[in-house]
Amino acid sequence: MRGEFIDLDGARLYYYAAGSRGAGEPVVFLHGFATSSHLWRDVVSLMPQGHRLVVLDLLGYGRSDPPGTRSLTLEAHAQRVAALLDALGISSTCLVGHGLGGGVAQWLAVHQPRRVSSLALLASIAFDRWTTRDVRLARATLPLTRHLPPAWLLSMVRAEMERGYADAVRATHAIDRYARPFSSEAGRDALVRHIAALGTHETRGLGAQLGTLSMPVSVIWGENDPFLPVALGRRLADAIRGATLDIIPGARHFLPEEAPRQVADSLTALIAR
Repeated sequence: MRGEFIDLDGARLYYYAAGSRGAGEPVVFLHGFATSSHLWRDVVSLMPQGHRLVVLDLLGYGRSDPPGTRSLTLEAHAQRVAALLDALGISSTCLVGHGLGGGVAQWLAVHQPRRVSSLALLASIAFDRWTTRDVRLARATLPLTRHLPPAWLLSMVRAEMERGYADAVRATHAIDRYARPFSSEAGRDALVRHIAALGTHETRGLGAQLGTLSMPVSVIWGENDPFLPVALGRRLADAIRGATLDIIPGARHFLPEEAPRQVADSLTALIAR
């Protein structure tokens, strides 16, 4: 794998490329809230040969630049992904999104469908009721939490993220890595901006348009997801004509880390459709 930075309108995004170019369509992976491209490491190694694989850190996450004053809406993230695809010469791709990244993927599939040859939505935000009680509480208390020491705010986010893993050891190692960009005061400010952006306005609008999608779609969910219940995955699959639904037994929210083989198998089946 090789990692690179690319400057898009003054903001550097980090991505790494894997796989091998061949007859197969490229596959682009988008992570969700408070994680990074590391989420996909084990899935990428299990993908079939002949596909160019691109794994991105969204703006403000992982090694990509802090957001500063730039927009963190789903549309803004999606437009940056589209600009990255242009820069890499990718006209159409299998787009894979987890959590917040699933919302970004939905935006591209709805508004720029020619760019998305197939779509995978893993434990994705969707519709109007995906924000958890803790997310709503965090957003409501932002006037206070934006002034907390970085370690305090991170401890709150860490405790919430740990519920998304069945394996406590895996959770500790993964969250340690994800938390690094947010450990300073500047990082805390970025995390506060990410939390503030976690609203349902855009996903409500996208939900009404999912029935227009015509590309192959796979919805993949963890059976025991504590944040986004399987019922949301069923609703998402039902809203998209021809979509398949794969429920991974025993998996929680961070299923690319918990069940990489099952996720890779589902993606392999999708790109073969």
